[in-house]
Amino acid sequence: MAEVPSLMSLGMEAIKRQLLWGDDVLPDIYELPSHIFDSLVTELPPLALHKLEAEMPYKNWDDYECTDGCPEIGTKRGRSGNFSKAWKLLFKQRWPQLVDHPEPVNWQQIYWQTHLQNCLDEAAALASIPSFDGCIGKMKVSDNIMICIGCGGHLNHSIYSMLSYHFEQFGHYARFLRLPNVLCVAETCKLLRNSKLQSLALRWIRSKEHVDGLCQLLIQNIETLTSLEFIHCKLSSTFVNAICGCLEIKGKETHIIQNFSIRTSNFLENNAVSFPQSFVSFLSSGRSLCSLRFCDNNLDRYFAQMLFTILINASSSISTLDLSDNSIAGWLSNFNRGSSSRLPSSLGTFKSLQSLHELNLRGNNLHKYDVESLRNALFLMPNLEVLDLSDNPIEDEGIRCLIPYFVEAPERCSPLAVLNLEDCELSWNGVTQLLDTLSTLKRPLRSLTLADNGLGSSWIFGKVFGHIYY
Repeated sequence: MAEVPSLMSLGMEAIKRQLLWGDDVLPDIYELPSHIFDSLVTELPPLALHKLEAEMPYKNWDDYECTDGCPEIGTKRGRSGNFSKAWKLLFKQRWPQLVDHPEPVNWQQIYWQTHLQNCLDEAAALASIPSFDGCIGKMKVSDNIMICIGCGGHLNHSIYSMLSYHFEQFGHYARFLRLPNVLCVAETCKLLRNSKLQSLALRWIRSKEHVDGLCQLLIQNIETLTSLEFIHCKLSSTFVNAICGCLEIKGKETHIIQNFSIRTSNFLENNAVSFPQSFVSFLSSGRSLCSLRFCDNNLDRYFAQMLFTILINASSSISTLDLSDNSIAGWLSNFNRGSSSRLPSSLGTFKSLQSLHELNLRGNNLHKYDVESLRNALFLMPNLEVLDLSDNPIEDEGIRCLIPYFVEAPERCSPLAVLNLEDCELSWNGVTQLLDTLSTLKRPLRSLTLADNGLGSSWIFGKVFGHIYY
């Protein structure tokens, strides 16, 4: 015999249906006793919870003040926290693998942002079909996603199923999004017109059409966008010029981008004599720029030389420079002067180098002579904390070139704490010299990585440093 539903459960179901399908939220809901209201909040599906919170008489309970000596003021102030807990629970239930956000987090914002990304991923899969010629905004959101927000089962969810509805309702929650090339179109800009994007990751940008759509989106979010990433793209100088030109805030001759990254992509004119003018302006005038990454882009020494020359004279304060997995041997030949004190004054004031905290040169086919030049440049990086030279055939001679830097750096109060030397074709002799030098430092390294080198008996390393990986 089926269990007879309680009056409470029937009431809860009626409220859920009203929240999902009613034109107006019942005002009496907000007058429910605290324990019933709290129970309702924890049982509502996302769309119903969103409507309930959006229509609350007092959006911020902590700011609400009762002027008539109301005894319920403490209860009302606590309801904001109950909503936050409910959104966190809903997020964990739907995406248990993604719950890695540090507290405090606006779980409602994170929930709908992730929901919109799921919707965009579905739309991208359909738009990628060669025969597709429809409107992106009129695409139907799948039943699986609709069920997740509470519009499943026997309920008719046709009014909520269009992609445009989801962005009209939740687009203002979007801060970070990933977009493939098929969604870099004017119609996507319309969908995101209520968004204030802070971070944008682009994939497969390869044509003028993609760039035109992207530029429109960049201009639309120029006041809020601080992080921009390109993955698996093919970028001509014309494309780069157009993109960087859109990032400059008119009247200020600068931009607010903090993190700029191009990974696993190709520059179509890799051997160009100079960078596009807008790109040079982007690098040299970005006072907010703190992280710059060009990883696995088939870059050569000439690209690296031009980049380094621009950064030396830039007004930015870059903290992270990542040039890993390219082939830039010889890029620092101008620094091969034997002494940092004899570096040419024409190279600039080195402001951006002085702010550098992390330098990643992994997998760049660097040799002994590159390390010798690098040593001279390192003296211009007084705040460097992390240096990664892994997967470069620098051999023992390269390590010996670095030893004078390790000896002199502590005298300059260098904070270097992490040194990665994996797969550098080192022998026990070279590493022994390095360890003998490092063991005399007043400020020892926090981490030294020596994996994949022919070192023989390596158990002795643990006696010298607390964190050595081999």
